Amino acid sequence: QIMEEGITEAGAFSAWLANATSYSNNNLVMLPFYIFYSMFGFQRIHDLAWAAGDSQARGFLMGATAGRTTLNGEGLQHQDGHGLIFANTIPNCVSYDPTYAFELAVIIQNGLQRMFADKENCFYYVTTMNENYHQPEMPEGVEEGIVKGMYLFQKAPSAKADFTVELMGSGTILREVLAAAELLKDNHNIKANVWSATSINELVREAHSVDRWNMLHAEEEQRVPYVTQLLQGAKGPVIAATDYIKAYADQIRRFVPQRYTVLGTDGYGRSDTRSKLRHFFEVDRYFIVVATLKSLADDGDLKPSVVTDAMQKYGISDSKKDPWTC
Repeated sequence: QIMEEGITEAGAFSAWLANATSYSNNNLVMLPFYIFYSMFGFQRIHDLAWAAGDSQARGFLMGATAGRTTLNGEGLQHQDGHGLIFANTIPNCVSYDPTYAFELAVIIQNGLQRMFADKENCFYYVTTMNENYHQPEMPEGVEEGIVKGMYLFQKAPSAKADFTVELMGSGTILREVLAAAELLKDNHNIKANVWSATSINELVREAHSVDRWNMLHAEEEQRVPYVTQLLQGAKGPVIAATDYIKAYADQIRRFVPQRYTVLGTDGYGRSDTRSKLRHFFEVDRYFIVVATLKSLADDGDLKPSVVTDAMQKYGISDSKKDPWTC
């Protein structure tokens, strides 16, 4: 069964690759869209994806039902928690993990501009989900941040609070981050800025480019990576949660000025409800709250007992098994 699926995926991708590198008589490049289970993309046909980059293909790969906990009923073989890591190994693959329709629209428009109008030889990998949730209007002026990989989706409320923290999320888990911000405000008098991290991969690539420029221009004023610019004025810790393994969001650790805590879905996929899977992999709103409180305790702002009390409040056991070992 697995081999048959792999052959099917490889064959379909080969057809996409052929279209992605073909030109019409008037010299306009075709930009095909290839939609697939995200787990059956880079997991199964990474060598062909590398060949697409090597042959300077253009087009959109749409990783559907992406993330470890979104495709909740099909278990280990169908749940992708590492595809974005694979995507980042291909230099001219531009990858995103959007949450909302307006983010997807901006990303697609940007891809069309780069590949069709500007004739740039790159291809896009964009995750999509099959979960129903409210689609808000696009905040004003966030287009540049969506393309660069991160923008402030929800500013911390102006009301007085004990502490302010920075919460970061992407894909469907951004919604858990937003819910965690409400819990922190209502139950712990902590307010949060909520950042949508549309592409950790784009953030880390830009940061590495800045690092390289600084090394080669040691006597000039040193540049600051985009993600550092966004967070350098923050006073509290930064907590990131995604539907991917921790290594994905951990890529930008060196460029985050504050204490940085990453939650992710390390381990094999499994079948259950989305809420139970997110609790199992420790990326739901309650684990985000506990991780935030622990970060504040580590900074000396809270007593450790506050973390223990929150675990009891939210039903988190200290004897819970680490999901990557299960």
